[in-house]
Amino acid sequence: MRQTLLLSACLAGAVALSACEKETPEESVERAFQDVNVIDESNLNEVMLTVADPNQAVSHFRKTLQDAPERIDLQRGLAISLIRAKRNTEAVAAWKKTVALPGVTNQDRIGLADAQIRTGDWDGARETLNTIPPTHETYARYRLEAMVADANQDWKRADSFYEIAVGLTTRPAKIMNNWGYSKLTRGDYREAERLFGEAIKQDQSLFTAKNNLVLSRGAQRNYDLPVLTLTQTEQAQLLHTLALSAIKQGDVKVGEGLLRQAVATHPQHFDAAAKALTALENG
Repeated sequence: MRQTLLLSACLAGAVALSACEKETPEESVERAFQDVNVIDESNLNEVMLTVADPNQAVSHFRKTLQDAPERIDLQRGLAISLIRAKRNTEAVAAWKKTVALPGVTNQDRIGLADAQIRTGDWDGARETLNTIPPTHETYARYRLEAMVADANQDWKRADSFYEIAVGLTTRPAKIMNNWGYSKLTRGDYREAERLFGEAIKQDQSLFTAKNNLVLSRGAQRNYDLPVLTLTQTEQAQLLHTLALSAIKQGDVKVGEGLLRQAVATHPQHFDAAAKALTALENG
């Protein structure tokens, strides 16, 4: 029995000694601080990507990357921050570095394509999207596919991609607005009007869709404001849009009347409408 106890004690001592040889108390404390620093850094990076000033976030990620240029999460954070800061040309370069690192995802490639579209590099965006397998079916991917097809005037593909994108999001107002604008540029004014109306039903605050709806009606020489929930300022702005549409199509008297309504409706001085009205009155 004593031999068994002695053996157990020796084994326990050996294990303890082995543990001591592997890690001193000082090393254990240092490792604990490293773990805390990793957690703190992750939290800081998240803050930088969401609530921090975009340019401050850019500085943070660039500084952090100097010590760890191989970390794709930091390179990705830099690219996202540059987009938030509207520094799109720099963002393209940052995304290209991201997609060249180990651990790249299809979402990173979508980020690059998005940045390329923002800089007008439609061919580059198409090439980037072609590197994403067709099995990666997301709203973000098909939204960009639709925009690229639009730029190439490939209307059949554009409509197909817009339709898929609408089905992949619970908040389709913005993509419906984009689709409607695509129809507007093609001269399909009735379908554009329908899509803008659908977008507004989904999001009553989307003023861009309201303005586009008025443009599509004006293109059909329908100069009556649609029934919408509007502030006085919005109503005046839409009247101004209708007026310009009427004037562009040669209905100058109608446009002049709409400008007068816009000036009278706006709760403050409506400089753009007032200048347009003065220009008409002076011939």
